[in-house]
Amino acid sequence: MAAISSLSPPHLSHLTHSLSSLFHRHRRRLSSLLSSPILFSLILRHLQSLSLHQKSLLIAQHLYSHLTLLYHFVKNTTPPPPPYMKLRDLDAALLLLLLCDLNQHDEKFLDAPISQWRVILSDYVSNSILGLSTYPGCFSSSEILIQYIESVKRYRNFINVMGFEIGDGKEGREAAASVAAVVALPSVEVGGGGECVICKEEMKRGREVCELPCRHLFHWMCILRWLKKRNTCPCCRYGLPTDDVRREIERLMEDFAKFGGGGMYGERV
Repeated sequence: MAAISSLSPPHLSHLTHSLSSLFHRHRRRLSSLLSSPILFSLILRHLQSLSLHQKSLLIAQHLYSHLTLLYHFVKNTTPPPPPYMKLRDLDAALLLLLLCDLNQHDEKFLDAPISQWRVILSDYVSNSILGLSTYPGCFSSSEILIQYIESVKRYRNFINVMGFEIGDGKEGREAAASVAAVVALPSVEVGGGGECVICKEEMKRGREVCELPCRHLFHWMCILRWLKKRNTCPCCRYGLPTDDVRREIERLMEDFAKFGGGGMYGERV
């Protein structure tokens, strides 16, 4: 985790505190889920109604919330609240991860009657919760970071096993920029002239144009049409956020690699 090693001691301390709070919240949700037969039945029924693609999306959203938290510490900005995820979806993601954990531990588990799953899962958590990377208890800072690294790797592996390889490039790189990202783009006044690389026409001094985060300028109409189809700067390929959570995971992974100096893709967090 080269990106984590780039953090200053105060930021590293704040990160571990935030991660500990996040893990504690997830552990509370899982405990509530397993202690309530009605809630467990409802979430399991919801989970069973989802397609494989939808299940992988749940885990991707869960992974994205973890990566977003780290991203804002690496960027030295105030961490935002985790990306919004409906409570039912969070419970479903936690249950799905736990089912995968237990199935890896005991492949015969799924042969048991569904009516016994809650009790089996409760016993499994009671016996091994301190060893589950997804739900750490009271750990030191270094142990919390290790748990975080292992969790991120596991989430990515689950997504890949479910049929979508993060970073494999199979679905192409182009995607429209998110509406929120486009609305947030600033309007600036042209100071020294120049050319809009999209339409190849001059940007006259004093004209209001759009400035991307990479500082490149474009006519508003040109860049709006461009960003409806792709989320990258026409000049430098800087990536704006999209509404595709998997592409957002790739974008964050690529940024982490830059912050931390690269390394193997599996270690770029």
